[in-house]
Amino acid sequence: MHTKYKTHRVEEITPDLNGSKVVVAGWVHQIRDLGGKKFILIRDGSGIIQIVVSKNEASPEILKTIDNLTLESVVKIEGVVKEDKRAPRGVEIVPIDIKILSPAKKPLPLDVSGKVPADLDTRLRERILDLRRLETMAIFKIMDVAVNTIREFLRRKGFVEVFTPKIIATATEGGANLFPVVYFGKEAFLAQSPQLYKELLAAAFERVFEIGPAWRAEESDTPYHLAEFISIDIEAAFMDYQDVMKILEELVYEVVNKIKNECSKELKILKYEPPNISLPIKRISYTEALEILRNAGLDIRFGDDIGTPELRVLTRELKEELYFIVDFPIDTRPFYTKPKNDDPRLSESFDLVWKHIELASGSTRIHRKEQLIEALRKKGLRPESFEFFLKWFDYGMPPHAGWGLGLARFMLMLTGRANVKEVTLFPRDKKRLIP
Repeated sequence: MHTKYKTHRVEEITPDLNGSKVVVAGWVHQIRDLGGKKFILIRDGSGIIQIVVSKNEASPEILKTIDNLTLESVVKIEGVVKEDKRAPRGVEIVPIDIKILSPAKKPLPLDVSGKVPADLDTRLRERILDLRRLETMAIFKIMDVAVNTIREFLRRKGFVEVFTPKIIATATEGGANLFPVVYFGKEAFLAQSPQLYKELLAAAFERVFEIGPAWRAEESDTPYHLAEFISIDIEAAFMDYQDVMKILEELVYEVVNKIKNECSKELKILKYEPPNISLPIKRISYTEALEILRNAGLDIRFGDDIGTPELRVLTRELKEELYFIVDFPIDTRPFYTKPKNDDPRLSESFDLVWKHIELASGSTRIHRKEQLIEALRKKGLRPESFEFFLKWFDYGMPPHAGWGLGLARFMLMLTGRANVKEVTLFPRDKKRLIP
């Protein structure tokens, strides 16, 4: 698409255009001076192309402009395409005219070319420059493909995309991990999840999904926690936890294969290959997990949480990277989780685990009002606080189930990164409110 500033994006310039006049625009990625020639690498959102300037052939104006170039300056270059197998992508541009649209100060606070490494804190502080690095751009291009694939997959399954309120009157699941906000003189909270609203919407549309932000006032400063994160949620009427688990594993399978097929360039930049997944994904029960952990020497009892240290051991013992843990104790799950009919100590629930990280969590929900009120009381919650939710259970609430999948944690599996902050554009945690 021709614009005021360019005739082609970098990825569109191929040896087929040899001898053609083009206009490109982007950032100065690298400058190399080899005596008689200068090589300038220009980067746009699609890739990198080489500009070659012969000092005895170029005009005085071009030579003067090149002397004033700094890394990350924004430039517009008109030139002729020249095929050259030695150049990156087998093609380069000989410039006719170079304009500096926006000069960059030097020195840069971060080396975008990646030659000088930087720690994660520096990268996040200088985030816009960090987002120009090829590795970081590759992460978010993979995320774009993943989210688009998720949307297409769920729509094919009959799900309708919805957007639930993010300022809410009461805690979704109880607990203290809430961010209060002042709402016209009243106290309100940022939503921990779309849980209660998506349940109600499943009673209208039958199958709904949302990809949106959620907030938890996490005190945990780990590579796997954020105060603000993107959650992928589904809720479906006339399904139970086995049904929605099947949807989740098919979705993960489809996304991983799509990334492998469509993002080979990005994966090569990241030097990573996502895991091979075969369906069905292995399932083990909570009680089986406890037995495996005890046999491995851990002191763990019924009702205990299976946290990161335990998951490391479990993954090692199972010799599986990706698996479901099902049928957790009812006391460890949120109030809306349905107990198992044959053993009310257990629940119709699951977690999807990759290595030692919980990627997703889901369950069959309670759909009978009396049972739900009793579950709230058992958790020490006041049914009166949930009246806006409970009243609709008087008007035909179908059996339903759903799950939530953390996008950033899923991205660790898709990109091989080690920290959710790396795969979040502008992470929010205890230390970061800017940029």
